[in-house]
Amino acid sequence: MSCTFPTLRPLVTEGEQTRLVAWAHELRAVHARLREALDLVRAAGEDPEVARDLLVYCRGFCTALTRHHEGEDRHLFPAIASEHPELADTLRRLSQDHSMMSHLVGGLEAALDRDDPPERVHSHLDGLGAIMESHFRFEERALLRILETLDLDADPADALGPL
Repeated sequence: MSCTFPTLRPLVTEGEQTRLVAWAHELRAVHARLREALDLVRAAGEDPEVARDLLVYCRGFCTALTRHHEGEDRHLFPAIASEHPELADTLRRLSQDHSMMSHLVGGLEAALDRDDPPERVHSHLDGLGAIMESHFRFEERALLRILETLDLDADPADALGPL
């Protein structure tokens, strides 16, 4: 006697899984683009030929970083909190990091407004870069696996910033 089993439909279709895993990939990609933007800003300040563009690069970087964190705070973190209440402390820490980086961005922008010497601007960039890198690493360790299963129906540009 042979026994046959009905064909079971997967819990998540291939298309749904691609959409879900895309959030983890998108977060990594946004972080990579922000790292590249910071490197570009640093390089602009070191090359006398493009030093005049430092202001433009810094403002663009500051805007991109701010919009990324605003999107996470408005869209991504509430969706994670809804599905994973056990991550409340992690999300609170990440939001506190966002607040700290916002303060550092303000300091960088003030240095630019005062036309501080490049070494002072670079000091601000170095501090912001160190905090940003620590934050990105922690966020990726804490959230990438969650993002692979997060059911968030949002535009990535809204949730992660328009990068």
